[in-house]
Amino acid sequence: MPRTDEAAAFFHAVYSAISEIPAGRVTSYGHIAMLIGTPQRPRQVGVCLKHLPDDPSVQWNHDSVPWQRVVNAKGVISPRNHPTAVRTQAELLRDEGVQVTDGGMGELSVDLSEYGWFPSVLPSEAADAPVKEEDAQVKEEDDSD
Repeated sequence: MPRTDEAAAFFHAVYSAISEIPAGRVTSYGHIAMLIGTPQRPRQVGVCLKHLPDDPSVQWNHDSVPWQRVVNAKGVISPRNHPTAVRTQAELLRDEGVQVTDGGMGELSVDLSEYGWFPSVLPSEAADAPVKEEDAQVKEEDDSD
C-alpha cells in the first residue's frame, strides 16, 4: 500500500535520524522521535523500523539504516514477532563493541549510561543550533577515540 506524503516524510526523517547514530552507540525510540520533532510518537518510530525494507535497491533498507542501534527507553532490546530477531540485534551491537547483557527472563539490554547517544539535536542540524554544554562534552569524547 502506498504511503501518504506525510507518512513517507516521517519514515524518511526516522531513517535519516537513525543513520546518524554513531557505531558503538545506541539511542531510544523516544529520543529519535524527539530529534525529528515528534516527541509524542516513539511507537511510530518502532513501526518505521518494523517496515524497514530488505530490498537493497531502495534508499532506506536493512543495510543502509543501522536499525540495531535503537533500543527502548530502559536500554532493553524490544521483543519482536520473530524469535531470533532480538538475538540478531544483540549480535550486531556486539559486533560494534557494545556490551549486551542478559538480564534474565530473556531480556537483553544495553547500559545507556555507557553506550547511550542522546544529543539535543542531530549532528546534521548542529550547525544551525546552539551547542549545549553536554553535547560539546560528548563531541570531545568522540573526538578523542
